[in-house]
Amino acid sequence: MSTSPLAPAETGTPAADARPSLTVLSGFWPAATYAVARTLLAADPSLLLVRHDLTDLAAGTVHRIVRDGAGVLEDERITLAHGCVSCTLREDVLPTLARLARTQPDRDLLLMLPEVVEPEAVAAVCAHCLVDGTPLTDLVRVDSYLTVVDAEHLLDGLASTDDLKTLGIAAADNDDRALADVVVRQIEYADTLVLWGQSREGAYDTSRLSVLLDRMAPWATQVRVDGDLVDAGALTRQLRGTLRHRPETPGVLTRGLEGHVLGVHEPYPDCGVVSVVFRARRPFHPRRLHDVLEDVNAEVVRSRGHLWLASQPDLVIAWDFAGGGLALGSLGRWLTGLPDPYWDEVSDHRRLAAALDWDPYYGDRHQHLVFVGLDLDPAGLHRTLTGCLLTDAELADGEDTWRRYDDPFAGCFPLAGPDPTEGEPA
Repeated sequence: MSTSPLAPAETGTPAADARPSLTVLSGFWPAATYAVARTLLAADPSLLLVRHDLTDLAAGTVHRIVRDGAGVLEDERITLAHGCVSCTLREDVLPTLARLARTQPDRDLLLMLPEVVEPEAVAAVCAHCLVDGTPLTDLVRVDSYLTVVDAEHLLDGLASTDDLKTLGIAAADNDDRALADVVVRQIEYADTLVLWGQSREGAYDTSRLSVLLDRMAPWATQVRVDGDLVDAGALTRQLRGTLRHRPETPGVLTRGLEGHVLGVHEPYPDCGVVSVVFRARRPFHPRRLHDVLEDVNAEVVRSRGHLWLASQPDLVIAWDFAGGGLALGSLGRWLTGLPDPYWDEVSDHRRLAAALDWDPYYGDRHQHLVFVGLDLDPAGLHRTLTGCLLTDAELADGEDTWRRYDDPFAGCFPLAGPDPTEGEPA
């Protein structure tokens, strides 16, 4: 590793903004993630690296280490009242960042997350939790969320069907997440992705991984580091002072509803990687869709989005597939069935996206799914999903008939709270 003396790039932030910059670094493979952290420290020895070891979290203990380029500044074990990641973020991570920002305001911060922590959880805590009555964003300027993926292990991670408990790395007793889900969420929330190292299969396969990341997170800037020697100064200029983080960006599963890019349609293989966007206005027939769920994801690495079922026409249903497992859940109600006063309870982006794409018959209801995989058949996938939509004759029967369809998904997506169609908001 070379240790170029070049300082971090200019941030473009107005001179009046004296807050320290915060870069949040995540990744499921700690060796690669820590290699990036060490590289950034080599380029800027004044940078403060904050790490938390959650190995003993179940026992209520967290190991915190703070260091800079010269060595370890803090090495402490903290006892938490509750053994969970959310408690750790609220009770130690945020207070530590706030304390360092106050006591050493001329030094930027690098927060390296444990391998099982998802960056979106950190962003949510930063947005909603106060430290001594002050939002963390009053004390630090969040520059970017950066995820490191190890080229040698990425495909294995995405294809894994293991859960964190089986692997012995669950963050809490009730942590039922799958390994692939964590990897996917770290990749898709990032505004910057670092593809570290090379695939065991050689240069072509490394390029294939790069394309795969581009298809999974087309909104992220990708940086490849595949050489044995790393120019610390050059990498720092690519990763720090970028101002890429946009706190208003919604979570991945609601991106399409909010008018953001959900995926790119690239049906022709690039290094074998295919990305298919399926959009339609008509509802899915619940039984026909249920019968093809296994087929449509057979060759898929990742699929996501939202849909509507004819039998449950008021409900937005989330589609979330990774690691061989498909999860469907509720994203709330379509706006078309809500009384006008309830529109004020959704985001401006949601209302604007609905208005721009409004249909006189369907309203804002639609199908929007993205499939990313290796050697997918885009025409066959589109044909299968189209066959699940209602026919002209079924559409003509109307919603009263649709609600009586045989529905394998009945009762799977309960909506909390009162039915807004039965009254005005309180």
